[in-house]
Amino acid sequence: MATRRTDPAPTQPVQTAAKTAVRRASRSKPKTLVDPPTPAMSEQSRRAMIAEAAYYHAERRGFAPGGEEHDWLRAEAEVDALLKSAAHGRRPQ
Repeated sequence: MATRRTDPAPTQPVQTAAKTAVRRASRSKPKTLVDPPTPAMSEQSRRAMIAEAAYYHAERRGFAPGGEEHDWLRAEAEVDALLKSAAHGRRPQ
């Protein structure tokens, strides 16, 4: 013989309630998982990175005279793009 349940049936099916809860939770980012702020780089460190990158550009050119300014400007653009993407939490392209 079958026994009847006496407790009231839920107003919403359990699966639907679970899906709703998951949807609500995924809408907002938990406050505990906030990325920490990235510290600012000193101008001295930035210039050292640019100098190193410019050296490698010159090395690839065979250290031929006359391209030093182009090497520096290219390295400066690369380093600034790298630092900007790091500040925004993205990977450089």
